[in-house]
Amino acid sequence: MDSRSKIDTLLLKNDIHADDRRLEALIQYARTLAQLENTMAVLSDMISGNSIIISGGFGSLLGLDGYDKEDSIWESRILDMMTPEEREIKFISELSFFHFQRHLSKKKRHNYYLAARLRFALPDNKTINVLHRMYYIYDEHSENVQYALCLYSPLYFDLRWKSQAVNSVTGETEEMATSVNRNILGHRECQVLSLIDEGLKSAEIAERLHISVHTVSRHRQEILAKLQVKNSIEACRLAKRMDLI
Repeated sequence: MDSRSKIDTLLLKNDIHADDRRLEALIQYARTLAQLENTMAVLSDMISGNSIIISGGFGSLLGLDGYDKEDSIWESRILDMMTPEEREIKFISELSFFHFQRHLSKKKRHNYYLAARLRFALPDNKTINVLHRMYYIYDEHSENVQYALCLYSPLYFDLRWKSQAVNSVTGETEEMATSVNRNILGHRECQVLSLIDEGLKSAEIAERLHISVHTVSRHRQEILAKLQVKNSIEACRLAKRMDLI
């Protein structure tokens, strides 16, 4: 399972409540932002699995006039403007942001958004730096994401970081590529996963860490659940990309 599929698994849930009034308010908000900021806004609905796209002036610059909907929560024509490596970094950043918010209280989640520096290829083969902002809007009746709002605009200033979680109240930031990722797994789980990556069996890991084989098995299951992967090979691969081991 790749990073994009993992995000699909986390976001597309069956127990999200439909809220037409809230959706319409968000659509109007996205349209207002697109008009005021000339930004390109993408509102993804986790209930229907579709996206509404409002181009703004920046969408015209990207050659995306008339691109106003997607039968997916992913804006495919925008993703196609990035290299495969750039897309993978974007997916991992969003996966990290999801886990970062999961560790926050429900009251604090709406204070944070993801800010990322992307690079697009324009129709004339030129490239442009892009600022991507993403907001998760949670279902009021559950812990699940109901909508995601993505904003794309030109980036005309230098950023040293690739992606950060930004607290819109305090201005505090957390870089997604380092410290935040390490909060996804506990210290012992990282130890176990590192030894799995070295090729050690459960009994060998238990002996190395002075714990029982049962405890190792419990850590293995927790690792798979937290990273949303099916086996240890996928867990090791994703953990390396997220700088966990």
